[in-house]
Amino acid sequence: MAIEAAQNTFLWQGIDKNGRKARGAIQGTSQATVRVRLHKQGIKTLKVRRQPRALFRSRIQKIGAADIALFTRQLATMTKSGIPLVQSFEIVGESLENSSMRQLVLNIKDDVESGNNFADSIRKHPRYFDELFCNLIAVGEQSGALETMLERLAAYREQSEVLKAKIKKAMTYPIAVIVIAVVVTAILLIKVVPQFAGIFSSFGAELPAFTLFVLGLSDWTIANWWIVLAATGTFAVTLRQASRRSKAFREAVDKTRLRLPVIGPITKNSCYARFSRTLATTFAAGVPLADALEAVAGTTGNEVYANATRRIRDDVTSGQQLSFSIRNTALFPAMIVQLIGIGEESGALDAMLDSCASYYEAEVDNAIDGLIALMEPMIMAVLGTLVGGLMIAMYLPIFQLGSVM
Repeated sequence: MAIEAAQNTFLWQGIDKNGRKARGAIQGTSQATVRVRLHKQGIKTLKVRRQPRALFRSRIQKIGAADIALFTRQLATMTKSGIPLVQSFEIVGESLENSSMRQLVLNIKDDVESGNNFADSIRKHPRYFDELFCNLIAVGEQSGALETMLERLAAYREQSEVLKAKIKKAMTYPIAVIVIAVVVTAILLIKVVPQFAGIFSSFGAELPAFTLFVLGLSDWTIANWWIVLAATGTFAVTLRQASRRSKAFREAVDKTRLRLPVIGPITKNSCYARFSRTLATTFAAGVPLADALEAVAGTTGNEVYANATRRIRDDVTSGQQLSFSIRNTALFPAMIVQLIGIGEESGALDAMLDSCASYYEAEVDNAIDGLIALMEPMIMAVLGTLVGGLMIAMYLPIFQLGSVM
């Protein structure tokens, strides 16, 4: 893997094409590269120095999939307007708000400017550009249709991010509410309930069973909260490491997810949408079907469907029809099998795959909207039961005392 040169900000002073003094700031890896870039712009440099670093530097911004999607769309727009590729990199890089993404783009620009092609330049950054992205750029460069390929990649990335955001929305909302419910309950048990316990001790009467249970739960929470916190953190870290390192564990988790009552159908539909959208994009770009299926396997988002896609690739390589191979997995619905079969017969496979992707993306969207609408009252009921139950347990002895008096 190539080592990326760190980009720094350099302050320069010089004389422009009109003989006037000029100064400014520019990104670069060294003073030499900065001088070369300024010379190409017609500036005679008098002084170049690295900008001093601030004492308290802001946190380095991470580069996410949304940043790559935005970069692809902006680059597609620039090249479509007839702007040369190197100049497009510079314009896009300077317009990006994410400083890490801006440095990455300028790194690629310098690499392309030195004589490398676009595909080879982004292959040096596998953390941000996957094999599918690199292969499609390579196909676009070789065929002379880089503008078209960038446009397809931008649309594909944007649609993928929209689908990912919808699924994340469905998962994040209930998890956030559950965490809030646990935190609120813990605060009540640790801070509020002990205050009532002191009041109850002066009653000298037998407390209701429900109140005794809550008081016991409060005592246990106060004594063992750090154990619960440590166990939760250890479990989360263990789960994350197992998911990263063990393929068998990921397969088991993904199989379980597919069987869940509400989450399962959403997960399946998202796998259908990703499978169809990725295959449509790669096939329309002229990538051989076997290579396209290999790229699809890495984008399904589920180990079960990734393994199934690799089996489909092996069957297609051995001479079987795509629709027949998909049917043999018993994991895809009849609609996908039939539409792909029609696409193979009519020579419009990419159009049929696009139709499948659009249909299942809409299914995911509708399912998530329905799930959120259903979960809102359920979550409020759970929160009301937890908080209300604790309050009832605390006031129940007071009510009983009032009835006796």
